[in-house]
Amino acid sequence: MEERNLTCIGCPMGCQLKVILNNGKVEKIQGNTCKKGAVYGEKEVTNPTRILTSTVRVTGGTVPVVSVKTASDIPKKMLLECMKILKKVEVEAPVISGDILVKNIGETGVDIIATRSVNQG
Repeated sequence: MEERNLTCIGCPMGCQLKVILNNGKVEKIQGNTCKKGAVYGEKEVTNPTRILTSTVRVTGGTVPVVSVKTASDIPKKMLLECMKILKKVEVEAPVISGDILVKNIGETGVDIIATRSVNQG
């Protein structure tokens, strides 16, 4: 038996979760006050994911970079690889907030989108 303690981020309550694992499988989750806590606890110990936020270089724009994020969460183990990919990306201005700048980054099935606009300079 293995026990992991987490702070839930599923809602503003911030419940202190205790996840009990048996041979790598979730056996019990304690401490959650809503269903989101149980879902978060199981996902966090079996397949953790994160939203990646970063910047991408812009040529011909009013600013040299644009803020970006993944359109949804990606496996936590892919964060570094995706950052390496983004380091090589350069886009041409104008960039509109919501534009897809990288499709299927790192074969995750998730796109990188601009989170703000950059006008031509």
